[in-house]
Amino acid sequence: MTDAGSVTNLQEYSVSELAFAIKRSIEDGFGRVRLRGEISGLSRPRSGHLYMDLKDTDAVLAGVCWKGVAERLGIVPEEGMEVIVTGKITAYPKGSKYQIVIEAMEMAGEGALLKLLQDRKRKLAAEGLFDEDRKVDPPYLPEVVGVVTSPSGAVIRDILHRLADRFPRHVLLWPVRVQGEGAAEEIAAAIEGFNSLGGGDTVPRPDVLIVTRGGGSVEDLWAFNEEIVVRAAASSDIPLISAIGHEPDFTLIDFASDLRAPTPTAAAEFAVPLRAELIAGIATLGARLFSGTSRALDRRRSAVEGLARGLRGPREALELATQRLDHGSERLFRAHAATIAAGSQRLESTGRRLRPDVLRRGLDDGLRRLADTSARMTRGVHWALADNTSRLGNLAPRLESVSHHGVLARGYAVVRGDDGAPVTSATRAVTGMGMDIELRDGHISTVVTDGAKPSAHRIQKAKPTPKPKPPGTADPQGSLL
Repeated sequence: MTDAGSVTNLQEYSVSELAFAIKRSIEDGFGRVRLRGEISGLSRPRSGHLYMDLKDTDAVLAGVCWKGVAERLGIVPEEGMEVIVTGKITAYPKGSKYQIVIEAMEMAGEGALLKLLQDRKRKLAAEGLFDEDRKVDPPYLPEVVGVVTSPSGAVIRDILHRLADRFPRHVLLWPVRVQGEGAAEEIAAAIEGFNSLGGGDTVPRPDVLIVTRGGGSVEDLWAFNEEIVVRAAASSDIPLISAIGHEPDFTLIDFASDLRAPTPTAAAEFAVPLRAELIAGIATLGARLFSGTSRALDRRRSAVEGLARGLRGPREALELATQRLDHGSERLFRAHAATIAAGSQRLESTGRRLRPDVLRRGLDDGLRRLADTSARMTRGVHWALADNTSRLGNLAPRLESVSHHGVLARGYAVVRGDDGAPVTSATRAVTGMGMDIELRDGHISTVVTDGAKPSAHRIQKAKPTPKPKPPGTADPQGSLL
C-alpha cells in the first residue's frame, strides 16, 4: 500500500504545467522522425493548413501540415494515399494528444503510386477528358512550334536538332521544372500561357505544342500525372503533342493530349514533315502533272487534227459560196421577169374591161340603182313625216290642256318678281320690289308700294268693311286687279 505521507511528498503540477512538460519530453525524446502510414480524415480548411490522421493496422497518429509547407509538398495528399512523412513529434496541450508536424511528404512505394494513378485515370476518364472526339490533328507544316520542357536538359537540344534536320521552324521555349515541388503548376501555366497569346502580341502564337521531358521513375514523372496538368492539356486550343519519358513510360497527360509521341525526338518528327521527302514528293507530283498534261494535250491535238481533216479548205468554201450566189442571182432575175410579165397581163386585162361601151353600161346600171334608192328614201321620209305630224296633232290638245294659258284665259294672272320667279305668297312682296303681271293678252309691270303686309286683295279671306278714308286722300297707284 502507498503510504499517505509518501503521497503528500509528490510534486504538485497544474494541468498546464504537466501538459507542457509532457510536450517537452516528447519533443526532446523523439525530435525529427520519418513515419509511414495511410492518410485518413484529410481536412483542408480555408486557412490553407492540412489536418489528417496517419494510420496503419494497429494505431492512429494525428498530423498537421502548415500552409507554407503544404504549398511546397512534392505531391498532393489524397484520402487513402500511403505516404512517408518527415517531421517532428509534438503534443497539443489543449487536446491532450500528440501529433506529428509534417515537414515533407512522399509516396510510400511504387505500388501506392500506381494505385493512385489508376484511380485518378478512372476519375478523369469519367469526366470525358480522354475522349477521342475532343482531339484534333496537328497542322501538317506549322509556322511556330512551342516547347514546354526544362531549358537545361538534353531533351530541348534533341528537339531543336531534329527540327533543324527535318524542316527548320521558328521554336518558342517555355522553360519549366519537370519534376519536384511546383513542377505541375509551372507546366500547366506554360500550356495556358501559350494558349493565351493572340495575333496582336509581339510573341507569335504557336501552331502546335510539344510538352516533353526525359525518362525517369514513376516519382520523377509524377508531375505529368497531376490533375492541374491533365486539365490544362485537355483544354488547350493549340494541338498538343506529349512526349514524356520513353516508350514504356506513360502519364495521364498522354491520354489528354491530341497526339502521344514515344520519345521527345519522335515528338519533333510528328510536329513537322521531312523537308527532303516533301521536296521529293513535290517533284514527283510535278512530273506526274507534266506527264498528264502532255498526254492530255496530245489527245486533244490528235482530236483536233482528226476534225480538221473533215473540214473543207477556205478556197473550196469560197468557190461553193460563189456558186450559190450565182445560182441565187439567176433565180432572182427569172422571178423578177416573171413578176413583171404577170403584172403586164393583169394590166392589159384591166384595160380591156375599161372600154367606153363597157363603162357606159356600168354607168347606166349605177344610175338606175341610184334612182330606185332615191325613190325608196323619198317614200320613207314622207311616211315618217306624216306619222310624226299625226302624233304631234294628237299631243297638242293635251299639252294645251295642262298649259297655264288656259288658266289665264279664265281671268287669272301670273305674278313674277324681279328675278323672274313666280311670287306665290304676299310675304315675298317687299316695298320697292318690281313685279311682272302676265295676263291672258299681255304683261303689266308695276312696283310694290306697300309690301310685306297682308291685305284683303292679297289674302283670299272674307273682306271686312273698309274704313272711310279721310277727305282729300287718294290712292296714286290705283288698284291692279
